[in-house]
Amino acid sequence: HITEGLIYMLQRVCRLAWEPVLARARQAVVFLDAASAEALHWSCGGAGELLAAGALAVRALAAVSAAGARVVFVVSGGLRGGTASAVRGVLGRGAVRHCVLVAGGEEEGSSPAELEETLQRWMGEGGRAEVVLRGPPLLAPVSAELCLLPGLAALLPPLSGPGGPGPAEIGVGALPTELRAAVRALVEDLDAFLTAVGLREENFAVGPLSRVIAAELASYAPARNRRRMATNKASIVFVDRTLDLAGAVGHHGDNLAEKILSVLPKLPGHKTDVMVNMVELTALRTADETCSIIAPGCLAQPNDPAAKALWESFMNLKQKEAVMEARRHLVEAASRENLPIKMSMGRVTPEQLSSYIKLFKNNLKALENHCGLLQLVLATIQTLKHPQTSKWDNFLAFERLLLQTIGESEMPSVLNQLLPMIKPSNERTKDDYTCEDFLVLLVYMYSVVGEIKSGKELDATEEEVKAALVKAICVEPELSPLLQKITGCDSSLNLTSQKATDAVDGIFRSLGDIARARIHMKQFKSIHNPGSSTHQASYKPLLKQVVEEICNPDRPDPVDIEHMSSGLTDLLKTGFSMFMKVNRPHPGDHPLLIIFMVGGVTVSEVKMVKDLVASRKPGTQVKRALNIQFLCEQRLRKFVR
Repeated sequence: HITEGLIYMLQRVCRLAWEPVLARARQAVVFLDAASAEALHWSCGGAGELLAAGALAVRALAAVSAAGARVVFVVSGGLRGGTASAVRGVLGRGAVRHCVLVAGGEEEGSSPAELEETLQRWMGEGGRAEVVLRGPPLLAPVSAELCLLPGLAALLPPLSGPGGPGPAEIGVGALPTELRAAVRALVEDLDAFLTAVGLREENFAVGPLSRVIAAELASYAPARNRRRMATNKASIVFVDRTLDLAGAVGHHGDNLAEKILSVLPKLPGHKTDVMVNMVELTALRTADETCSIIAPGCLAQPNDPAAKALWESFMNLKQKEAVMEARRHLVEAASRENLPIKMSMGRVTPEQLSSYIKLFKNNLKALENHCGLLQLVLATIQTLKHPQTSKWDNFLAFERLLLQTIGESEMPSVLNQLLPMIKPSNERTKDDYTCEDFLVLLVYMYSVVGEIKSGKELDATEEEVKAALVKAICVEPELSPLLQKITGCDSSLNLTSQKATDAVDGIFRSLGDIARARIHMKQFKSIHNPGSSTHQASYKPLLKQVVEEICNPDRPDPVDIEHMSSGLTDLLKTGFSMFMKVNRPHPGDHPLLIIFMVGGVTVSEVKMVKDLVASRKPGTQVKRALNIQFLCEQRLRKFVR
């Protein structure tokens, strides 16, 4: 359970990062990059906070638009690449005389004074520049237990090919340049966060990239000074997402928030929040579901206590209970506004919720008072009616069948069951699986199975599946964004059989890497429980295994949860433990546990960890600081790329 003090502290840190911006926003045009805008959206409610502080306008940094004499740039990372080009484009228009850049830590090779000189040069003669280094990182608090780092949403553990290096062989210097920069930016952000909340951490890792991140944070020079001063202790456990992709693409959770985030379209420029169609609250009549005349609603309602409480219910309750909670909130809101609501008991339907929503339609005061609540209820209605939601149970049933089949048969037999279901678009019904659906199922299968025995039979079966997928992709009338990315073609007119074949070959190479992801693990080598004569086969989430090991009352030395020492004392303790009875550092040593999933998490996993810790170790506070991009099958788009 999380104490009120911890929740307040986290909310305070999220807002603290914006204080330098709010203090300088008066009479300025504020430019935000996409990640900064997303953090502002979840922590403060969006542009309204900056406008209330006196900003003349709030604009996207990517947009080349005119600016006034005074501008404030807010960037999540450093002044490089596309960010530098956009800033230079705005300043190069000649109108800006005073510019403020609010950024994170110092750019590698550039001090604040050097950055100010660069900005002054881009403005031209007479320009004045100020560089402000932000304290805490730009966090997006999605719920009490879940925080995002939007600026590092693209950070994903790379898949190691056959014969690739083991976890102990990878160091930060061996990483590609872009990934190395992302790891160092993450370490700076985490240190800034831990400084803001006054924590001294022990670092643990599960997986190769997590090991690199934990080692970098443990040896980060500014972190050593913080640890000497901080009095509160915490354990941070970094976990590689790619060790268990079945949890990312599976449909195990009966959770309303997860379904909303999975099926509704994303807000433009956002990685997490979705667009809620608000037409139902207007007099406009249109069959266009993506009507752009009316501004979309969203899920983030940080300034609306009632809406925040309902969203927490969506995150923590089962779908049926969450929908009943939505009805209860709606009925209470209508009663407070003296609207003529007719209460009905029993099963809650989308039509019933829609009838309640319409009561608010012509009452502007009621609309304004309960705008956040209405957006969340509309999101519920649109999710329950969405065609993809009706497919959810089909996916779940088929995944359970796969789990049973995997335990009883070899991989070629499992693939042969999929083969007849791969159909071209002209032969599919609305209930049949699309090409993207099959990619979801393939990732699920290969991640669950783990290391596969190679052989002629497997090769022949995979070739049959490849041929069927190539045929289906080639006759798609319109390529989805995912298929465009995979094939490198922006239109089906440009797609050739060879391009489709090359793309599918690349997918199967990645699937092989996914199956080998846990090859170096000892304790967490399997995420599949084959079942028995009395129990069905099941999926064992790697994250659940990690948390169970941490909460184990017997406290055995973890095998695959590696402690990264931060100084001589830890090294001596670890070394002496080999010869003497010395307790080695354990992730369950401290009252606060921070789990950082490197590459993303699902809402179901967040709830699973919360429930598991509450049952195994009552009183422990659970906080999840995660860089998350997609949920459920939408997460697959990143993995296939």
